Parts: sequence; structure tokens; C-alpha cells
Amino acid sequence: MPSMTTAGPFRRSFWLGETMTDVFPFELVRLTDHENEVRVVVASVDDAAFWEAEIAVTSMFVKGRTLLMLSREKLEAWSRALDRLALGENVTWMEQTSGPTVRIELDGERDCPEVIVEDESISMVTVRVPIALDAGWIADQQERVRRFIEQC
Repeated sequence: MPSMTTAGPFRRSFWLGETMTDVFPFELVRLTDHENEVRVVVASVDDAAFWEAEIAVTSMFVKGRTLLMLSREKLEAWSRALDRLALGENVTWMEQTSGPTVRIELDGERDCPEVIVEDESISMVTVRVPIALDAGWIADQQERVRRFIEQC
């Protein structure tokens, strides 16, 4: 089983049984090929129903971040999107909400998946990042969201 670590200076493992407050920031999504990367990092609990988070995009060409609020509904929508990705379908996550939208196209223009992050509500910027993801990346993302939801 892969190690589940959080982002930031305080790396902790979800496998050690900490409470949710012990594991912030938590790296909920990590799509990377070590050159291009898109991450969703949960920073803290806002209240019982919401978590403060950010989407971070890093490549050799661009680096940016945008804030978002996550809810249980958005987490469950991400879980369903991962199930559709496992079936070979492209997905869009958070399209119907205010704030950023994340799309994943499995067969991008560069013969690898592409992650598109649109921040139409704040910066009006869209970034398309090709990421040559390793085998098992969907299962890794499913485990991350499952563990986070279990702890909520």
C-alpha cells in the first residue's frame, strides 16, 4: 500500500491514526509526473461542513494557485469522477459551482492525460497541463479521497 503523506513542512502519514486536525495540510489530489503537477491541498477545517483548500498548478512554464472551499458534496463528486476515469471516461469536477473547475482528459494532445484548471470566477485564467501519469494513479487518488472522507 502506498504511503499517504500530506503536503507542506509537516509531513504526516494518514496510516498512523492521527485525527484530522493532525494531518493538515492534507494532499487530497496529486497528479504529477515530476515535471508537471496539479495538486489539491486541504489547508484546514472551515466549519463542520466545509474545508479550506487550494489548487496548485506547477510546470516548467507556469506556476499558480487558487483557493476553494470543499464540501462533502464536492468530495463525493470527486470520488464519482474517479470512478468514471477508471472506466476510461473524461471528467469534469466542480463545474456547476462557483470557484475553479478541474477537467481531466485521458487522451490529451500530447499522448498523455491533460488536466485543465479553470478559474473563471476569480482570475479568469485557464491552464492546461499535460501529465504523464504512472500506472495506478487513479487508485491512488481514490484512496486519498476515501481516507479523507472517512476521517471527516
